Amino acid sequence: MAEQKEKLLQLCKFKEYEVFNVYEDAGISAKDMEHRPSFQEMLADMKKGKINYIVAYKLDRITRSVRDLEELISQLEMYNCYLICDKDDVNTSTANGRFFVRMLTVLSQLELEIVSERTKFGLNGAIKSGHLPGIVPLGYKKDSNKKTIIDETTKDIVIRIFNMYLEGKSYQQISNTLNDENVLYPKHWRDTTIMKIIDNKVYMGDYEKGKSNNKDTTVFMNVVEPIISRAMWEEAQHQKEKNQRSYARDRVYIFFQKLKCPKCNRIMKCKGSGGTKKKYMYYNCEHCKIYYREDKIEGCLQRFILELVEYDMSVKKYFLPILADKKEIKTEKLEQEIDTLQKQKERIKKAYLSGIVEMEDFSEDYKIIEEKINILETKKCEMLNINHLSFTPQQLMADRDIEREKLIRTNQLNNILKQEWNKKSKEGKQEFISKFIESMTLLKNKKRRILY
Repeated sequence: MAEQKEKLLQLCKFKEYEVFNVYEDAGISAKDMEHRPSFQEMLADMKKGKINYIVAYKLDRITRSVRDLEELISQLEMYNCYLICDKDDVNTSTANGRFFVRMLTVLSQLELEIVSERTKFGLNGAIKSGHLPGIVPLGYKKDSNKKTIIDETTKDIVIRIFNMYLEGKSYQQISNTLNDENVLYPKHWRDTTIMKIIDNKVYMGDYEKGKSNNKDTTVFMNVVEPIISRAMWEEAQHQKEKNQRSYARDRVYIFFQKLKCPKCNRIMKCKGSGGTKKKYMYYNCEHCKIYYREDKIEGCLQRFILELVEYDMSVKKYFLPILADKKEIKTEKLEQEIDTLQKQKERIKKAYLSGIVEMEDFSEDYKIIEEKINILETKKCEMLNINHLSFTPQQLMADRDIEREKLIRTNQLNNILKQEWNKKSKEGKQEFISKFIESMTLLKNKKRRILY
Protein backbone atom coordinates (compact mmCIF):
# COMPACT_ATOMS: atom_id res chain seq x y z
CA MET A 1 0.00 0.00 0.00
CA ALA A 2 2.83 2.44 0.87
CA GLU A 3 4.64 1.58 -2.38
CA GLN A 4 1.49 2.28 -4.45
CA LYS A 5 0.96 5.58 -2.66
CA GLU A 6 4.57 6.65 -3.41
CA LYS A 7 4.19 5.80 -7.12
CA LEU A 8 0.98 7.85 -7.37
CA LEU A 9 2.60 10.84 -5.69
CA GLN A 10 5.49 10.61 -8.16
CA LEU A 11 3.00 10.44 -11.06
CA CYS A 12 1.21 13.57 -9.80
CA LYS A 13 4.56 15.34 -9.51
CA PHE A 14 5.50 14.31 -13.06
CA LYS A 15 2.17 15.56 -14.45
CA GLU A 16 2.45 18.67 -12.30
CA TYR A 17 -0.80 17.92 -10.41
CA GLU A 18 -1.25 19.58 -7.05
CA VAL A 19 -2.18 16.90 -4.49
CA PHE A 20 -5.27 18.02 -2.57
CA ASN A 21 -5.66 14.90 -0.41
CA VAL A 22 -4.86 11.17 -0.23
CA TYR A 23 -7.99 9.00 0.20
CA GLU A 24 -7.46 5.50 1.60
CA ASP A 25 -9.96 2.79 2.57
CA ALA A 26 -7.49 0.30 4.03
CA GLY A 27 -8.80 -3.26 4.32
CA ILE A 28 -12.15 -2.49 2.61
CA SER A 29 -13.05 -4.29 -0.62
CA ALA A 30 -13.66 -2.30 -3.82
CA LYS A 31 -16.67 -4.40 -4.76
CA ASP A 32 -18.92 -1.37 -4.11
CA MET A 33 -18.59 2.35 -3.41
CA GLU A 34 -21.30 2.77 -0.80
CA HIS A 35 -19.48 1.24 2.19
CA ARG A 36 -16.16 3.08 1.74
CA PRO A 37 -15.94 6.21 3.92
CA SER A 38 -12.84 7.73 2.31
CA PHE A 39 -14.21 7.10 -1.18
CA GLN A 40 -17.45 8.89 -0.26
CA GLU A 41 -15.40 11.76 1.18
CA MET A 42 -13.52 12.01 -2.15
CA LEU A 43 -16.80 12.19 -4.10
CA ALA A 44 -18.05 14.90 -1.76
CA ASP A 45 -14.87 16.96 -2.37
CA MET A 46 -15.29 16.45 -6.11
CA LYS A 47 -18.86 17.78 -5.99
CA LYS A 48 -17.62 20.83 -4.07
CA GLY A 49 -15.14 21.53 -6.89
CA LYS A 50 -12.08 20.87 -4.76
CA ILE A 51 -10.57 18.24 -7.12
CA ASN A 52 -10.34 17.91 -10.91
CA TYR A 53 -8.49 14.59 -11.21
CA ILE A 54 -8.82 11.30 -9.37
CA VAL A 55 -5.55 9.36 -9.60
CA ALA A 56 -5.60 5.65 -8.70
CA TYR A 57 -3.08 2.82 -8.96
CA LYS A 58 -5.47 0.38 -10.75
CA LEU A 59 -9.07 0.52 -11.88
CA ASP A 60 -10.08 -2.35 -9.60
CA ARG A 61 -8.99 -0.17 -6.66
CA ILE A 62 -11.77 2.23 -7.65
CA THR A 63 -14.59 -0.29 -8.20
CA ARG A 64 -15.30 -3.74 -9.56
CA SER A 65 -18.96 -3.09 -10.23
CA VAL A 66 -20.11 -2.12 -13.74
CA ARG A 67 -23.13 -0.36 -12.28
CA ASP A 68 -21.00 1.67 -9.86
CA LEU A 69 -18.57 2.55 -12.66
CA GLU A 70 -21.36 3.89 -14.89
CA GLU A 71 -22.58 6.02 -12.00
CA LEU A 72 -19.02 7.25 -11.29
CA ILE A 73 -18.34 8.20 -14.93
CA SER A 74 -21.64 10.12 -15.04
CA GLN A 75 -20.65 12.05 -11.89
CA LEU A 76 -17.15 12.71 -13.26
CA GLU A 77 -18.64 14.20 -16.43
CA MET A 78 -21.16 16.24 -14.43
CA TYR A 79 -18.50 17.82 -12.21
CA ASN A 80 -15.73 18.09 -14.86
CA CYS A 81 -13.46 15.61 -13.12
CA TYR A 82 -11.32 12.90 -14.71
CA LEU A 83 -10.07 9.50 -13.65
CA ILE A 84 -6.49 8.37 -14.22
CA CYS A 85 -5.29 4.85 -13.37
CA ASP A 86 -1.52 4.51 -13.65
CA LYS A 87 -1.20 0.71 -13.93
CA ASP A 88 -4.05 0.26 -16.46
CA ASP A 89 -3.16 3.36 -18.53
CA VAL A 90 -6.67 4.73 -18.04
CA ASN A 91 -7.72 8.33 -18.72
CA THR A 92 -11.43 9.28 -18.85
CA SER A 93 -10.81 12.68 -20.38
CA THR A 94 -11.38 11.11 -23.84
CA ALA A 95 -14.21 9.00 -25.31
CA ASN A 96 -11.79 6.14 -26.05
CA GLY A 97 -10.54 6.31 -22.49
CA ARG A 98 -14.07 6.04 -21.08
CA PHE A 99 -14.85 3.05 -23.38
CA PHE A 100 -11.60 1.35 -22.33
CA VAL A 101 -12.52 1.89 -18.66
CA ARG A 102 -15.87 0.19 -19.13
CA MET A 103 -14.28 -2.81 -20.86
CA LEU A 104 -11.71 -3.23 -18.09
CA THR A 105 -14.41 -3.09 -15.42
CA VAL A 106 -16.55 -5.69 -17.22
CA LEU A 107 -13.56 -8.05 -17.24
CA SER A 108 -12.82 -7.25 -13.59
CA GLN A 109 -16.39 -8.05 -12.54
CA LEU A 110 -16.35 -11.25 -14.59
CA GLU A 111 -13.21 -12.33 -12.76
CA LEU A 112 -14.83 -11.47 -9.41
CA GLU A 113 -17.93 -13.56 -10.23
CA ILE A 114 -15.82 -16.50 -11.40
CA VAL A 115 -13.82 -16.41 -8.16
CA SER A 116 -17.08 -16.21 -6.20
CA GLU A 117 -18.50 -19.23 -8.02
CA ARG A 118 -15.32 -21.20 -7.40
CA THR A 119 -15.43 -20.25 -3.73
CA LYS A 120 -19.06 -21.41 -3.45
CA PHE A 121 -18.25 -24.63 -5.27
CA GLY A 122 -15.32 -25.27 -2.94
CA LEU A 123 -17.45 -24.49 0.13
CA ASN A 124 -20.18 -26.86 -1.02
CA GLY A 125 -17.61 -29.60 -1.53
CA ALA A 126 -16.17 -28.97 1.93
CA ILE A 127 -19.63 -29.15 3.53
CA LYS A 128 -20.41 -32.44 1.77
CA SER A 129 -17.22 -33.93 3.22
CA GLY A 130 -18.11 -32.83 6.77
CA HIS A 131 -16.08 -29.60 6.95
CA LEU A 132 -18.80 -27.26 8.19
CA PRO A 133 -18.19 -23.49 8.23
CA GLY A 134 -18.77 -21.20 11.20
CA ILE A 135 -18.97 -21.94 14.91
CA VAL A 136 -19.15 -25.62 15.84
CA PRO A 137 -22.59 -26.38 17.34
CA LEU A 138 -22.94 -27.89 20.81
CA GLY A 139 -22.33 -31.63 20.70
CA TYR A 140 -19.70 -31.41 17.96
CA LYS A 141 -16.04 -30.41 17.64
CA LYS A 142 -13.35 -30.19 14.95
CA ASP A 143 -10.79 -32.95 14.52
CA SER A 144 -7.19 -32.41 13.43
CA ASN A 145 -8.35 -32.17 9.78
CA LYS A 146 -10.96 -29.50 10.64
CA LYS A 147 -13.76 -32.00 10.05
CA THR A 148 -16.86 -31.72 12.25
CA ILE A 149 -17.20 -34.80 14.47
CA ILE A 150 -19.23 -35.68 17.58
CA ASP A 151 -17.92 -34.39 20.92
CA GLU A 152 -18.56 -37.18 23.41
CA THR A 153 -18.31 -34.75 26.35
CA THR A 154 -21.31 -32.66 25.25
CA LYS A 155 -23.31 -35.03 23.03
CA ASP A 156 -25.49 -36.25 25.91
CA ILE A 157 -26.51 -32.66 26.74
CA VAL A 158 -28.01 -32.30 23.25
CA ILE A 159 -29.84 -35.63 23.56
CA ARG A 160 -31.17 -34.58 26.96
CA ILE A 161 -32.43 -31.25 25.59
CA PHE A 162 -34.38 -33.00 22.83
CA ASN A 163 -35.79 -35.55 25.31
CA MET A 164 -36.92 -32.79 27.71
CA TYR A 165 -38.56 -30.92 24.83
CA LEU A 166 -40.41 -34.03 23.68
CA GLU A 167 -41.60 -34.55 27.27
CA GLY A 168 -43.46 -31.26 26.96
CA LYS A 169 -41.01 -28.85 28.58
CA SER A 170 -40.75 -25.38 27.07
CA TYR A 171 -37.54 -23.68 25.97
CA GLN A 172 -37.57 -21.61 29.17
CA GLN A 173 -38.10 -24.62 31.44
CA ILE A 174 -35.20 -26.46 29.80
CA SER A 175 -32.85 -23.47 30.07
CA ASN A 176 -33.84 -22.97 33.73
CA THR A 177 -33.07 -26.63 34.49
CA LEU A 178 -29.64 -26.46 32.82
CA ASN A 179 -28.80 -23.22 34.63
CA ASP A 180 -29.93 -24.65 37.99
CA GLU A 181 -27.68 -27.68 37.46
CA ASN A 182 -24.75 -25.49 36.28
CA VAL A 183 -24.46 -27.52 33.08
CA LEU A 184 -21.35 -26.37 31.17
CA TYR A 185 -20.82 -23.62 33.77
CA PRO A 186 -20.09 -20.69 33.36
CA LYS A 187 -22.30 -20.90 30.25
CA HIS A 188 -25.65 -19.14 30.77
CA TRP A 189 -28.51 -20.95 29.06
CA ARG A 190 -31.33 -18.95 27.43
CA ASP A 191 -34.61 -20.02 25.89
CA THR A 192 -33.37 -18.77 22.51
CA THR A 193 -30.33 -21.06 22.82
CA ILE A 194 -32.61 -24.07 23.33
CA MET A 195 -34.82 -22.98 20.42
CA LYS A 196 -31.80 -22.82 18.07
CA ILE A 197 -30.71 -26.30 19.15
CA ILE A 198 -34.16 -27.77 18.53
CA ASP A 199 -34.29 -26.06 15.10
CA ASN A 200 -30.79 -27.11 14.00
CA LYS A 201 -30.84 -29.83 11.33
CA VAL A 202 -27.20 -30.69 12.02
CA TYR A 203 -28.27 -32.91 14.92
CA MET A 204 -29.86 -35.36 12.49
CA GLY A 205 -26.78 -35.14 10.24
CA ASP A 206 -27.83 -32.37 7.80
CA TYR A 207 -26.39 -28.88 7.26
CA GLU A 208 -28.62 -25.95 6.32
CA LYS A 209 -26.70 -23.27 4.40
CA GLY A 210 -27.98 -19.69 4.21
CA LYS A 211 -30.45 -19.88 7.10
CA SER A 212 -28.63 -17.33 9.29
CA ASN A 213 -28.63 -14.75 6.48
CA ASN A 214 -32.35 -15.17 5.67
CA LYS A 215 -31.40 -16.20 2.13
CA ASP A 216 -32.66 -19.10 0.07
CA THR A 217 -31.44 -22.06 2.07
CA THR A 218 -29.68 -25.13 0.75
CA VAL A 219 -29.78 -28.36 2.76
CA PHE A 220 -26.89 -30.83 2.52
CA MET A 221 -28.07 -34.17 3.85
CA ASN A 222 -26.03 -36.70 5.85
CA VAL A 223 -22.83 -34.64 5.99
CA VAL A 224 -21.96 -35.35 9.65
CA GLU A 225 -22.64 -38.16 12.09
CA PRO A 226 -26.07 -37.53 13.67
CA ILE A 227 -26.54 -37.17 17.42
CA ILE A 228 -30.27 -37.93 17.31
CA SER A 229 -32.38 -39.86 14.84
CA ARG A 230 -34.15 -38.14 11.97
CA ALA A 231 -37.47 -39.33 13.39
CA MET A 232 -36.69 -37.72 16.76
CA TRP A 233 -35.83 -34.38 15.10
CA GLU A 234 -39.06 -34.45 13.07
CA GLU A 235 -41.04 -35.29 16.21
CA ALA A 236 -39.47 -32.28 17.97
CA GLN A 237 -40.64 -30.02 15.14
CA HIS A 238 -44.13 -31.44 15.47
CA GLN A 239 -43.96 -30.82 19.23
CA LYS A 240 -43.73 -27.08 18.56
CA GLU A 241 -47.43 -27.09 17.78
CA LYS A 242 -48.14 -28.45 21.27
CA ASN A 243 -45.55 -26.71 23.42
CA GLN A 244 -45.98 -23.24 24.84
CA ARG A 245 -43.46 -21.10 26.71
CA SER A 246 -44.30 -21.65 30.34
CA TYR A 247 -43.07 -18.19 31.40
CA ALA A 248 -46.09 -16.71 29.61
CA ARG A 249 -48.30 -18.37 32.26
CA ASP A 250 -48.53 -17.64 35.97
CA ARG A 251 -49.84 -21.18 36.67
CA VAL A 252 -48.69 -24.68 35.79
CA TYR A 253 -51.42 -27.05 34.56
CA ILE A 254 -50.83 -30.75 35.13
CA PHE A 255 -52.94 -31.89 32.17
CA PHE A 256 -51.84 -29.10 29.81
CA GLN A 257 -52.72 -29.84 26.14
CA LYS A 258 -53.87 -33.37 27.07
CA LEU A 259 -57.60 -33.02 27.76
CA LYS A 260 -60.04 -33.22 24.82
CA CYS A 261 -63.66 -32.12 24.83
CA PRO A 262 -65.98 -35.21 24.85
CA LYS A 263 -68.36 -33.51 22.39
CA CYS A 264 -66.24 -31.70 19.78
CA ASN A 265 -62.84 -33.35 20.42
CA ARG A 266 -61.08 -29.98 20.69
CA ILE A 267 -58.16 -29.54 23.09
CA MET A 268 -59.63 -27.94 26.22
CA LYS A 269 -58.18 -24.60 27.31
CA CYS A 270 -56.57 -23.99 30.69
CA LYS A 271 -57.94 -21.30 32.99
CA GLY A 272 -57.47 -20.24 36.58
CA SER A 273 -59.75 -18.53 39.09
CA GLY A 274 -59.91 -17.67 42.76
CA GLY A 275 -58.33 -15.12 45.05
CA THR A 276 -55.11 -15.09 46.98
CA LYS A 277 -56.22 -17.77 49.44
CA LYS A 278 -57.52 -20.46 47.10
CA LYS A 279 -56.85 -20.82 43.39
CA TYR A 280 -58.58 -23.35 41.18
CA MET A 281 -57.32 -24.67 37.85
CA TYR A 282 -59.92 -25.31 35.17
CA TYR A 283 -60.04 -26.95 31.75
CA ASN A 284 -62.89 -25.78 29.58
CA CYS A 285 -64.27 -25.98 26.06
CA GLU A 286 -65.69 -22.58 25.19
CA HIS A 287 -67.47 -24.06 22.19
CA CYS A 288 -69.44 -26.73 24.11
CA LYS A 289 -69.55 -24.94 27.50
CA ILE A 290 -67.91 -27.87 29.32
CA TYR A 291 -65.42 -27.46 32.13
CA TYR A 292 -63.51 -29.62 34.63
CA ARG A 293 -61.65 -28.66 37.78
CA GLU A 294 -58.06 -29.89 37.87
CA ASP A 295 -58.14 -31.23 41.43
CA LYS A 296 -61.27 -33.25 40.57
CA ILE A 297 -59.58 -34.69 37.48
CA GLU A 298 -56.54 -35.67 39.52
CA GLY A 299 -58.77 -37.38 42.11
CA CYS A 300 -60.77 -39.21 39.44
CA LEU A 301 -57.63 -40.47 37.69
CA GLN A 302 -55.74 -41.32 40.89
CA ARG A 303 -55.82 -45.10 40.42
CA PHE A 304 -54.72 -44.81 36.78
CA ILE A 305 -51.97 -42.31 37.66
CA LEU A 306 -50.65 -44.53 40.48
CA GLU A 307 -50.48 -47.45 38.05
CA LEU A 308 -48.32 -45.29 35.78
CA VAL A 309 -46.16 -44.30 38.75
CA GLU A 310 -45.65 -47.98 39.65
CA TYR A 311 -44.79 -48.80 36.04
CA ASP A 312 -42.28 -45.93 35.91
CA MET A 313 -40.65 -47.02 39.17
CA SER A 314 -40.40 -50.64 37.97
CA VAL A 315 -38.86 -49.63 34.66
CA LYS A 316 -36.23 -47.48 36.37
CA LYS A 317 -35.37 -50.09 38.97
CA TYR A 318 -35.66 -53.39 37.10
CA PHE A 319 -36.03 -53.06 33.36
CA LEU A 320 -33.63 -50.30 32.30
CA PRO A 321 -30.67 -52.71 32.40
CA ILE A 322 -32.43 -55.21 30.15
CA LEU A 323 -33.54 -52.44 27.78
CA ALA A 324 -29.97 -51.23 27.50
CA ASP A 325 -28.08 -52.31 24.41
CA LYS A 326 -25.98 -55.20 25.71
CA LYS A 327 -23.82 -55.55 22.61
CA GLU A 328 -20.07 -55.27 23.07
CA ILE A 329 -19.34 -51.55 23.15
CA LYS A 330 -15.87 -50.45 22.14
CA THR A 331 -14.33 -47.73 24.26
CA GLU A 332 -11.32 -46.97 22.06
CA LYS A 333 -12.84 -43.71 20.81
CA LEU A 334 -13.43 -42.47 24.35
CA GLU A 335 -9.95 -43.52 25.38
CA GLN A 336 -8.47 -41.53 22.49
CA GLU A 337 -10.38 -38.41 23.53
CA ILE A 338 -9.30 -38.85 27.15
CA ASP A 339 -5.69 -39.20 26.00
CA THR A 340 -5.93 -36.02 23.88
CA LEU A 341 -7.38 -34.06 26.82
CA GLN A 342 -4.70 -35.42 29.18
CA LYS A 343 -2.02 -34.17 26.77
CA GLN A 344 -3.69 -30.73 26.64
CA LYS A 345 -3.69 -30.64 30.44
CA GLU A 346 0.00 -31.55 30.55
CA ARG A 347 0.87 -28.82 28.02
CA ILE A 348 -0.92 -26.21 30.12
CA LYS A 349 0.81 -27.44 33.26
CA LYS A 350 4.25 -27.27 31.60
CA ALA A 351 3.53 -23.76 30.31
CA TYR A 352 2.72 -22.65 33.85
CA LEU A 353 5.74 -24.37 35.44
CA SER A 354 8.00 -22.82 32.78
CA GLY A 355 6.71 -19.35 33.62
CA ILE A 356 5.20 -18.84 30.16
CA VAL A 357 1.69 -18.16 31.51
CA GLU A 358 0.26 -17.03 34.85
CA MET A 359 -2.09 -19.15 36.96
CA GLU A 360 -5.16 -16.98 36.24
CA ASP A 361 -4.53 -17.21 32.49
CA PHE A 362 -5.05 -20.96 32.29
CA SER A 363 -6.96 -22.02 35.45
CA GLU A 364 -10.38 -21.83 33.75
CA ASP A 365 -9.20 -23.86 30.71
CA TYR A 366 -7.55 -26.39 33.03
CA LYS A 367 -10.79 -26.78 35.00
CA ILE A 368 -12.88 -27.27 31.83
CA ILE A 369 -10.48 -29.94 30.55
CA GLU A 370 -10.65 -31.79 33.88
CA GLU A 371 -14.46 -31.72 33.79
CA LYS A 372 -14.46 -33.16 30.25
CA ILE A 373 -12.07 -35.93 31.31
CA ASN A 374 -14.37 -36.80 34.25
CA ILE A 375 -17.38 -36.97 31.93
CA LEU A 376 -15.57 -39.28 29.51
CA GLU A 377 -14.25 -41.49 32.32
CA THR A 378 -17.79 -41.84 33.70
CA LYS A 379 -19.14 -42.78 30.26
CA LYS A 380 -16.36 -45.30 29.82
CA CYS A 381 -17.23 -46.94 33.16
CA GLU A 382 -20.92 -47.06 32.24
CA MET A 383 -20.10 -48.75 28.93
CA LEU A 384 -17.88 -51.30 30.63
CA ASN A 385 -20.63 -52.04 33.18
CA ILE A 386 -23.14 -52.64 30.39
CA ASN A 387 -20.71 -55.05 28.74
CA HIS A 388 -20.41 -57.11 31.92
CA LEU A 389 -24.03 -57.22 33.11
CA SER A 390 -25.04 -60.66 34.34
CA PHE A 391 -28.80 -61.07 34.64
CA THR A 392 -31.76 -62.73 32.98
CA PRO A 393 -35.21 -61.27 32.27
CA GLN A 394 -36.75 -64.01 34.39
CA GLN A 395 -34.65 -63.01 37.41
CA LEU A 396 -35.63 -59.35 37.07
CA MET A 397 -39.35 -60.08 36.77
CA ALA A 398 -39.21 -62.50 39.70
CA ASP A 399 -37.46 -59.92 41.88
CA ARG A 400 -40.06 -57.31 40.91
CA ASP A 401 -43.02 -59.59 41.66
CA ILE A 402 -41.61 -60.71 45.02
CA GLU A 403 -41.07 -57.13 46.20
CA ARG A 404 -44.51 -56.06 44.92
CA GLU A 405 -46.32 -58.89 46.76
CA LYS A 406 -44.43 -58.05 49.93
CA LEU A 407 -45.57 -54.42 49.76
CA ILE A 408 -49.19 -55.44 49.06
CA ARG A 409 -49.26 -57.78 52.06
CA THR A 410 -48.00 -55.04 54.35
CA ASN A 411 -50.39 -52.45 52.82
CA GLN A 412 -47.45 -50.26 51.86
CA LEU A 413 -47.66 -50.26 48.07
CA ASN A 414 -50.44 -47.72 47.71
CA ASN A 415 -48.86 -45.36 50.24
CA ILE A 416 -45.47 -45.54 48.51
CA LEU A 417 -47.03 -44.78 45.12
CA LYS A 418 -48.99 -41.85 46.56
CA GLN A 419 -45.86 -40.47 48.20
CA GLU A 420 -43.96 -40.79 44.92
CA TRP A 421 -46.69 -38.87 43.08
CA ASN A 422 -47.28 -36.22 45.75
CA LYS A 423 -43.60 -35.38 46.17
CA LYS A 424 -43.47 -34.27 42.55
CA SER A 425 -43.77 -30.54 41.88
CA LYS A 426 -46.51 -29.21 39.60
CA GLU A 427 -43.92 -29.02 36.83
CA GLY A 428 -42.85 -32.59 37.59
CA LYS A 429 -46.45 -33.83 37.44
CA GLN A 430 -47.01 -32.01 34.15
CA GLU A 431 -43.85 -33.58 32.71
CA PHE A 432 -44.90 -37.05 33.94
CA ILE A 433 -48.39 -36.81 32.39
CA SER A 434 -46.93 -35.48 29.14
CA LYS A 435 -44.53 -38.42 29.03
CA PHE A 436 -47.16 -41.15 29.37
CA ILE A 437 -50.44 -39.70 28.05
CA GLU A 438 -51.00 -38.56 24.46
CA SER A 439 -54.56 -37.33 25.08
CA MET A 440 -57.64 -38.20 27.12
CA THR A 441 -61.38 -37.55 27.17
CA LEU A 442 -63.45 -37.38 30.36
CA LEU A 443 -67.23 -37.57 30.85
CA LYS A 444 -69.53 -36.45 33.65
CA ASN A 445 -72.40 -38.60 34.92
CA LYS A 446 -75.82 -37.30 35.94
CA LYS A 447 -74.46 -36.36 39.36
CA ARG A 448 -71.81 -34.32 37.53
CA ARG A 449 -69.07 -36.59 38.74
CA ILE A 450 -66.17 -37.13 36.37
CA LEU A 451 -65.89 -40.54 34.74
CA TYR A 452 -63.14 -41.75 32.41
